[in-house]
Formats: sequence, C-alpha cells, structure tokens
Amino acid sequence: MLRKIAGFLLVAFLLQAGSSFPASASASFDGLVARAAVLAEKDSGLILFEDNMHMRHPADSLTVIMTLLLAAQAVENDEVSDHELITMTESAWHDIGENSTTQNIEPGEVMTFIDLMYSAFVGNASEACNMIALRLGGTITSFVAMMNEKAVLIGAENTRFVNPHGKYSESQYTTAYDMYLIFSEAMRNALFAEVASTFRHATEGLEETEARVLTTSNSLLNQSSRYYYRNSISGRDSATFEGGYSLIAFAEEDGLALISVILGSNVHIFEDESTDIRSYSETLRLFQWGYTNFAWRDVLKITDLLDRVPVLHGSGADFVNVRPEEPLSLLLNNAVPTDVFIRDITIFSKENDEPLVAPIEAGEILGEVVISRDGVIYARTNLVANTNISLSGVEYIRGHVWDLLSSSAARTVMLILGGLLIIYILLVVRYNIVRAKRLRRIREAKNDLIRERHQNFRD
Repeated sequence: MLRKIAGFLLVAFLLQAGSSFPASASASFDGLVARAAVLAEKDSGLILFEDNMHMRHPADSLTVIMTLLLAAQAVENDEVSDHELITMTESAWHDIGENSTTQNIEPGEVMTFIDLMYSAFVGNASEACNMIALRLGGTITSFVAMMNEKAVLIGAENTRFVNPHGKYSESQYTTAYDMYLIFSEAMRNALFAEVASTFRHATEGLEETEARVLTTSNSLLNQSSRYYYRNSISGRDSATFEGGYSLIAFAEEDGLALISVILGSNVHIFEDESTDIRSYSETLRLFQWGYTNFAWRDVLKITDLLDRVPVLHGSGADFVNVRPEEPLSLLLNNAVPTDVFIRDITIFSKENDEPLVAPIEAGEILGEVVISRDGVIYARTNLVANTNISLSGVEYIRGHVWDLLSSSAARTVMLILGGLLIIYILLVVRYNIVRAKRLRRIREAKNDLIRERHQNFRD
C-alpha cells in the first residue's frame, strides 16, 4: 500500500469533522441493537464508531480466536509442525459440557495439527480447542495462562480467559475493544488469516479417522446466506443464552480495511416467523455506514513540489525543488475537506542557516513537512530533492575564491600585503629620486670638467 502506512502507516484520523465542519446526517450511526460495538480500521487502531466498547461481556466462543492465534504462532515459530499427528485424548473432553459444540472427535482418533486448528475454528469443535491447549501448554491450565499473558501483551486489559473453547463462565470475559485488538493482532498472522477466512475445509482421513467436511457458521462467508457480504474476509460468530449473539468480522473495500465487533445482540422474529439475527444485520449496517462515510484521502502526493531551496555551485541551476518522500493519506469523515490541514515545512539548510551546496542527489533528504490541524499533528514525512543538481567546476572555484577573499584572515593578509606594496613603492620612488639626483650631479661634474678642458685648450 501507499503510505497510509508506507513504511507506516503513519496515519491520522478525524472521527467527526469538528466544530467548524459538523458531520452530515449520514455520518451518525443510530439505533444500535447490541450491548456493545466497535468499528475500527484494522491496523491503526482508529475508531470510527463505538458504543460501550470497554464494557465487560462474556467472551463465549469468540475465545477461540485467541486459541487459534496461539496455535498459528506456535506453527510459525516451529514449536509444532502443522502436519504433526495428534491423537485425541480423554482429557481433551474435560469441562466441555453438554451444550458445547463439537465435531465428535473421539479419543484415539488421529488428526494433523492443522486439521485440529480448522476443527476448532471452522468446525467449532470444543474438543479440538482443548487438544490444541494440551499439545501446546501441557495442561489446559497452563495454556489458559498463555492466553491471558498474550492478551496482556496485546493490550487487552479487560479480558480474562478460563478455558480455550469459550464455554460460559462468569470469570471469562472480554470487551468489544479488546476483541478488536486481539482479532487485529491475529489477522497479522498468515496462517491464522488463512484458517479464519475459510468457508469449508475437508480434513485429512488418517487410519481409523475418517475425513470430515467442516463448514463455518460465519454466514458472512456463505454465498447462499442472506447475510453474505462480498467484502467480508474473515470473522467469528457466537451465540449463547448468557452472552446473546455476537460477531467479529473483517472486511475490506477500496483499500479501507475495517473490523466490526458486535457483542450481545439478539434475534428478531417477524410476524411471518422469519428471523433476523441482529449480530449479522448490525454488522452489515456498520460496514455499510463505515464505507459510506469514511475513506482514505490523500493530503500529500509525491508529485507535490512544496518548496524550492537555493543551491550554491549548481551546474545550470541555482535551486532545487523538494517533494514529499512518501505520499500521506488520512482516514477522514467524508465531510472533512482536506484543505483544512496545515503543511508546516522545515528546510534543514534554512533552519541551520547554512547554504545548500551542490552536488545534490534526487531523493536526498533536505527537510520535513508536518500535517496538522488546530495544533494537532496528524502525520509527517521527509522532504527530498526532486532532481539531481550536479556540481559546476567554474562556480565551485569562483565560490571558493570569493569565500577565501571574503574571510577575515584573507583581508588581514591583503592589508599587510597592501601595506608592504605601498612601502615598496615608496622605497622605489625614493631610490629613483636619490639616483636621479646623483646622476644629475655626475652629469654636471662631467660637463664642468669638459668646459674646463676646453678653456685650457684655448688658453
């Protein structure tokens, strides 16, 4: 991607247009049917909408997101092979309970570790979650400790796990915001993303274990479902008596990646006895609202020439244009015009009161531009030379000579030399005057001698 991230996403965000630019009517999301919700940009943490996002709520089977994340990272770190054969044990069925969802993977059946992962996430198999926990943690208790440690590292401060599959417990809870953090982190793992995006998966048949065809309960991925959403990439749903209907989903459209979290919704039954699972319909409504009202907007392009900087000793040029090193985009409410942002430009040579001297290479960093509004900085990037400026030999020599002559030391030397020259001239003049007088006296004496001889000759 271009630099919404560019090395990074160095991104900024305005949820509302602000007091000077009130949000349009379409920019408000009303009538949420859920106990808590979040709509956020996938990677930056920018919140487009939230309602009770820090309120604790039963984690339910959304818990499996953390279980799958730890499993995927274990494969990534070579702690376990994705094709390692795992034998289901009696202890993996511990604490599942009668109402838990399973794939009836019986003790003694053998599956690859990757098929256990698919069984846990796509097939909602509680026994597969426990088997993953036993393989990675040694005990379920140790694995749960790993889950909670990972949650703290991610920043999910209001989340606590007590099992790896999501069976209800008053002691197991999370928040809409924490689930966004966990799911966002998980989607950065390629293996997690692959499993979580799968609609249907066939497990490998091994010896006494028959192949299973697993189909996700995430209706956003089901093309035959009324809740199918073509921009949806992955997600996880949950439905329990205590926690209601919950759904976390990831979608992407026109370069904008959003994660929606709905916790504690319900099912509406119409007069014709048809139903509306509100966790899905509210998720679809949130996505539609987000993509209608928000977008990445360019505030700087790499073709923007923001300033020209004087250059000394340049060949054929006495200045160089500077442009942004990378493009900058901000995630904005569509009601916010981009021209409200201020470009604060700093040129290092001007800041340091030092001339910029050729040669200059295209792409050389010469300054910085900061994008701000109302004193709040939203983004920044370097300013670089747009073209090469080569060194002019003549200008270089002329400049150095001029610099030399302009220095105080050179002026002192020149004054001394000037004084010596004047003294020399005066001495030469004096010498010439003295010499002239001496020559005149010699001539006069010679003339006197000649006249005296002529007189003696006549006498």
